[in-house]
Amino acid sequence: GGGSNKSQFWRPEDGEQTIRILPTPDGDPFKEFYFHYNLGKNAGFLSPKKNFHEDDPLDTFIRQLWNESTEESIKMAKSLMARQRFFSPVIVRGQEDQGVKVWGYGKTVYEQLLNLVLNPEYGDITDPQEGTDLLLSYGKPAGASFPQTKLMPSRKTSSMCKDLTPEECAQTLETIPEFSTLFERKTPEDVQRMLDEYLADDATAEEMSSETTRYGNNTSTTATTSSGNNVEDAFKELIYFTTGGRKTPFSLYRKEPNGEEE
Repeated sequence: GGGSNKSQFWRPEDGEQTIRILPTPDGDPFKEFYFHYNLGKNAGFLSPKKNFHEDDPLDTFIRQLWNESTEESIKMAKSLMARQRFFSPVIVRGQEDQGVKVWGYGKTVYEQLLNLVLNPEYGDITDPQEGTDLLLSYGKPAGASFPQTKLMPSRKTSSMCKDLTPEECAQTLETIPEFSTLFERKTPEDVQRMLDEYLADDATAEEMSSETTRYGNNTSTTATTSSGNNVEDAFKELIYFTTGGRKTPFSLYRKEPNGEEE
């Protein structure tokens, strides 16, 4: 997500595939990012708070939902909170001609990789000459809700570039992308706009017309109501709207959070 070039990214298919994680210039092939999902129709985007320590209107809104402490507000907060993802440069065996790809995965897979890296039996699995290929098994076990990923290291070390000359191998390593440029970076103002649209889309046009008149642009983290209450009070009232004469929580009209493969 995030407006990135999807052709650079690789996602495992059901079954088994063999991959090789490549070394990065900074020595860290496991790049960590935090993403927000489920904010309306917006694609997943980098969390300004978690990744860059910037002011984040969505983070503030999520904290307000947690403070509400109702079942509905906590459910909504969980669906919007930032999620940890990891990314590594890989070559897919049998598809070497497609070049370096970026593989995204979750915490469970990261822990499997970390255990391999820390295991002296394997050492540096990314070493171009004496690293280790990984057999990746991907699929949904019987009774499971989401697909799972399992990794099995090869018994023998091998060259990263089995069928390439040293010069071609060096050129391959030079094509490893700069991870800081892979995803579009949203400003706090961008996030505020998306949050406003998200809240507006969950109400009817008539209801939003009255709420807009009453609150103006009070989804801003610095706005206050005319009575002097802060934005938290405004959100507490906005969190419920009247439908058919009864109070209905916003979250009942939301999609369930996207499933993680782990």
